[in-house]
Amino acid sequence: METKSNDIEIIKYLVFSNYKVISMNIEGISNEEAMIFPNGEANCMNWILGHLIYVRNAFLNVLGKEPVWDNEKFSFYKRGETPLNRKDELISFEELKSYLNETQSQLESKLNSIESLEPTSINDISTLSLHEIYHSGQLGYLRRILGKPGAIK
Repeated sequence: METKSNDIEIIKYLVFSNYKVISMNIEGISNEEAMIFPNGEANCMNWILGHLIYVRNAFLNVLGKEPVWDNEKFSFYKRGETPLNRKDELISFEELKSYLNETQSQLESKLNSIESLEPTSINDISTLSLHEIYHSGQLGYLRRILGKPGAIK
């Protein structure tokens, strides 16, 4: 039996690890806490999680999968938006968590079913993974700002 290429195994590990870090950092955060904008302007946890899902849809697209939501309908989570100006449009934190779980399920399913990746998609996937790592760290800091204990020990 042929083994899968190392690039898929690395990506699977990144997708799993990033999901675990994101999940740990958002655990026990209420919808109200997720809507707090530190310093009255920094992005709230709700927006960061929604933004991660928005970009995970691009990741799914690179892998040939459909997004878990209509990016046009959820455009307030895209890069360059000012979340504070659109805070009334942000959806509940619990709903975001279910979308996160759906993206994870879709990503894992696809990565478990393919044998190789297009070489041209490797750069996109690497950039999307780095993006996730960056924002998952922000969630960790926001968790502390909200007075919660750090989730990563």
